Amino acid sequence: MTTPNILVVDDDPEICRLLGKYLDGQGFRCQLAANRRQCQQRLADFRVDLVVLDVMLPDGSGLDICREIKDERPDVAVILLTALKEDVDRIIGLELGADDYLGKPFNPRELAARIRAVLRRGNASPVRDDSEAMIFAFEGFVAVPERRNLTDPAGQEVVLTGGEFDLLMIFLERPGRVLSRDVLMDLLHGRTADPYDRSIDVTMSRLRRKLNDNGVFRLFKTVRNGGYQFAARVERQGEASA
Repeated sequence: MTTPNILVVDDDPEICRLLGKYLDGQGFRCQLAANRRQCQQRLADFRVDLVVLDVMLPDGSGLDICREIKDERPDVAVILLTALKEDVDRIIGLELGADDYLGKPFNPRELAARIRAVLRRGNASPVRDDSEAMIFAFEGFVAVPERRNLTDPAGQEVVLTGGEFDLLMIFLERPGRVLSRDVLMDLLHGRTADPYDRSIDVTMSRLRRKLNDNGVFRLFKTVRNGGYQFAARVERQGEASA
């Protein structure tokens, strides 16, 4: 198995050094960068699977770097590091496609766990023949989990981030069930939702927009004081309709 390559970008040399040493000890291969320029250079010089990215850098915004990475290297995952009060930055980062975020100060063990969770979500199962692959069909859309692929009714690919695809699969596997934000947070990120955490709502908004469900809600319903419900009929290849 290939060792995951992690790029840690933070202008605090002590944080970089400690994280690099800790993550190396956790079985990752680490590169370090102190600013935007070094980050861009590391991305050009090395194969990088995931970037741990501080939002505040001396020569630019981590949010801008996140946007560039997701535009140019969508296969590279991003975990944002933000100060606990930077709620706006977290929300914007998620809207830009960041895969997760972690507030400072944080426990390195939690960061390592988040990294593993994001990498697991990004690694598709070995591709099988189309005849064997599980397929979810709904309202003309077709989702193939093994390929992490979604096509619209016209047959065009719908480009989703890792978090968006995982959230969609949570609903496709549980059609008709009302899922609270706490349940969704636990299934998606493996943690309990903070009362002020809007990450699920942000990801839902992006997913609805990409599925042209804005203002129509033929696919998703918002249940007051309940959460969200996938209302469309879901059919699975080789199984009875849901």
